[in-house]
Amino acid sequence: MAIKDLPLLAKTVIDGFMNGFNKSTVKGPGLEFSQYRSYQPGDDLRQLDWRMFARSDRYYIRESEIETSISVRFLVDASASMNHDDDGIKKIDYARFVAASLAYLANLQGDSVALNVFKDGELFSLPSKPDPQHLQRLFYHLQQVSPAGAFTKPVYYKELFAGNGRKELLVFITDMYQPEGEINALLTSLAALKHEIIVFHLMGQNELDFDFKGYTTLEDLETSETIQVNTARAKEAYTQRLQQHLAGIRSELLGKRISYRMLSTSQPLDEALRDYLVQRKKGAL
Repeated sequence: MAIKDLPLLAKTVIDGFMNGFNKSTVKGPGLEFSQYRSYQPGDDLRQLDWRMFARSDRYYIRESEIETSISVRFLVDASASMNHDDDGIKKIDYARFVAASLAYLANLQGDSVALNVFKDGELFSLPSKPDPQHLQRLFYHLQQVSPAGAFTKPVYYKELFAGNGRKELLVFITDMYQPEGEINALLTSLAALKHEIIVFHLMGQNELDFDFKGYTTLEDLETSETIQVNTARAKEAYTQRLQQHLAGIRSELLGKRISYRMLSTSQPLDEALRDYLVQRKKGAL
């Protein structure tokens, strides 16, 4: 895939992928009638229903339902471990495709999109805007991301918490590699601000299957430390520990009311997002 193909890719994802969590319904002046309520001092007189007054000799405000767009903020982990490669597909590339596709869908519905990239002790920030030109800027910056270093330290999070208090939909795309629990700590802080958060946890299929042959040298992409492993002997223990690890991540995030989905980078993107939406509608996430 190339970044220029992402708009076409996004169109293959089921229509209205973002529906169900990107529109908040509020009462106010609009086109679709909702209900009447009694007039209160300070109400906009333009909303008075004079026909109701003629029939009842009482003042009523005609309320309608309107849809309000929101800001969808994409948080992309670009620490060095996102360079993990499985059959030619790197986690960072898959993260790019997820972010760009959902940003395209959000923009189609008039929502603002924003981008934060966590990389090598830095935090890149692209502010939230709804216009198509801004979407192209987001695509450009996603294309420039080159993973390096460790996950960004809390001292650089200021821009994440310096907003206007507006609630956002946060889409966090990461491999959840966190030697000191730094990602969980960040998610805890964001959840406390009452944002809706979705975590897409990326795993290579070779990580899930542990399909390495014979004696293998495994390298930590962030520290460059290596370890020799007899994969035939280690596979059973590895598989058990991995399942415990994934279950622990899921349990911790769901306990914070954070939606969680593990994605294999071998899975076609439209299929992965469609499966996620189906599960979400069932209330399983």
